[in-house]
Amino acid sequence: MRNNLSALNDYLFEAIERIQDDELCGDVLEDEIKRAEAVTEVAKVIIQNGELALKAMKQVNEYGGETFKVPSMLKE
Repeated sequence: MRNNLSALNDYLFEAIERIQDDELCGDVLEDEIKRAEAVTEVAKVIIQNGELALKAMKQVNEYGGETFKVPSMLKE
């Protein structure tokens, strides 16, 4: 499993593809929608975490201190 923002983007698009499958209906479709909603909620937290890490990096680099390296979560 890849754990970066590029992979997260891939997972989100995969969720969209699954719920757009014309062969899904009824309970199976409802399950996929619930799964997509859960993935979306987790994705929001991951993105917020990445935004915080980026802000911290910019703050340290702008106002001094040790140079803050790009957090691995923001790299490909």
